[in-house]
Amino acid sequence: MKHHSKVRGGTIGTRSLAHLFPLPLLAISSASGVLIFLALGLMILSAFIPQGVAGLRAAVTDVAAPVLNVVSMPIQKTALFIRDVSGLAQIQAENMRLAGENIKLRDWYQKALLLEAENKSLRELLNMRVEPENKYITARIVADSGSTFAKSLLVAAGADDGVRKGQAVTAGEGLVGRVVEVGQKASRILLISDINSRVPILIEDSRQHAIFAGDNQQKGILMHLSSESKIDIGARVVTSGQGGLFPPGLPVGKVQSLEKGQVSVEPFADFTRLLHVRIVNRPDDPNLVEGSKTPSFNEDRP
Repeated sequence: MKHHSKVRGGTIGTRSLAHLFPLPLLAISSASGVLIFLALGLMILSAFIPQGVAGLRAAVTDVAAPVLNVVSMPIQKTALFIRDVSGLAQIQAENMRLAGENIKLRDWYQKALLLEAENKSLRELLNMRVEPENKYITARIVADSGSTFAKSLLVAAGADDGVRKGQAVTAGEGLVGRVVEVGQKASRILLISDINSRVPILIEDSRQHAIFAGDNQQKGILMHLSSESKIDIGARVVTSGQGGLFPPGLPVGKVQSLEKGQVSVEPFADFTRLLHVRIVNRPDDPNLVEGSKTPSFNEDRP
């Protein structure tokens, strides 16, 4: 008995291909097979004749580059958008903080203008001599003592630059120390944190005078204070100008703690991060010049 089979649109061809290639990988459409064979041919050709496919690779790259650019553009824009959104909250917080500081600064500026006008009026009324503005010599720090028992700096400025012994030295934040040794090209500065340093100061809030003494640490203590002194934590400490060594009004630090009757002051200047300092170039005070002699009444007579 003969069995007749009906042929429907490529059924026999597909079944024959499946019998010839039983592996699932090879039992695929003819278009995919052509692409695979073409890729294998190009790999073999590039292995044996690299120069033959160099031009083809460059041409494919030129064609694919615009396509890749268009495809990657949304991804890049999405990444930028996510980055901007993630930093938006921080930017808003920073803007709010800066806006608050600007309001405070405008308020302080108006108060400073009023105080300046008031001081000018009082000086004219009292016929008081105004201290000349300080001039500065900027110097670069070239060495640090680095010793536990001595706190000093070596700067690249000396007598040739106008530096003299005893001049006060400041940084951007406040007082650093004073010049103790002067050469032609370099000078040594004794820091206010040194145990041998003494600075006459004034507490701005209470207008009390004292001596800032170093203790070879980042902080200092106040000496010669009255036992009845009332000092607030956070009060600003400035130079008083007594003794004539330090100009008056230079910022020194702020009161940090009051423990066991001892007042601790944290200097404004961070001595561990100094790169440059400013040496206060004041006019010579004849009362501080070594070897100066006060004239007597007999010497004044002709």
